[in-house]
Amino acid sequence: MAFSDTLLAEAEPVWAAQYDHPFVTELAAGTLDADAFRHWVEQDYRYLLDYADVFSLAAASADDEETAARLAETAHRILADEMDLHRSFAEEYGLTPADLEAVGKAPTCQAYTDHLVRTAREGDLPTIAAAVYPCGQGYLDVADYMAEISDGEHRYTPFVEKYTSDAFRETVAWMRDLVDELADEHPGAHDRMRAAFHRSARLEHDFWEMAYAREQWAVGPRKQVAVDAD
Repeated sequence: MAFSDTLLAEAEPVWAAQYDHPFVTELAAGTLDADAFRHWVEQDYRYLLDYADVFSLAAASADDEETAARLAETAHRILADEMDLHRSFAEEYGLTPADLEAVGKAPTCQAYTDHLVRTAREGDLPTIAAAVYPCGQGYLDVADYMAEISDGEHRYTPFVEKYTSDAFRETVAWMRDLVDELADEHPGAHDRMRAAFHRSARLEHDFWEMAYAREQWAVGPRKQVAVDAD
């Protein structure tokens, strides 16, 4: 069995929980509350900025030119293509790219990006590949499920179309192949890869919950009070 198949089999309860999450089922039906989707747009935009950086850092860790080039290309695609979806949805809320970049990360988004960036800076390429893989495979599988249960077109249809597109499928297939190739080449990295994969998978599920609940920090920073000079 390929290592990616083993990881996905182990994570089956997480995938099932994603399929059952109300953010997923309501988005598929077109009934998801607009504020919940706006929260996803804002937070996922911030997430993708770091996600692209992780692929760039991974490219610097690659031993061969072909892998390095593909990792760098994927970083570019995230910034130039995938984030266009977020920018188009943001326009419906009157949000500009500058508005999106100014959004503060919610706790779950912060935890997820911290995990990925730390892995990219401190881990080896097999561990980085395993850490980023659940995002691609998870969105493809969830979007395929949404397409199956959707009754027709609605305002969220572009989301489903983006993450079931041929281009996205090809990228996810490449990510999966990379995980398997690196697992075969580095059997001593399996435990690290497994830990990174499962942490990311759990955070994928929690990201849906974060958006659905409009998660925010419970307590914000104390505001500074201006003091007049004597």
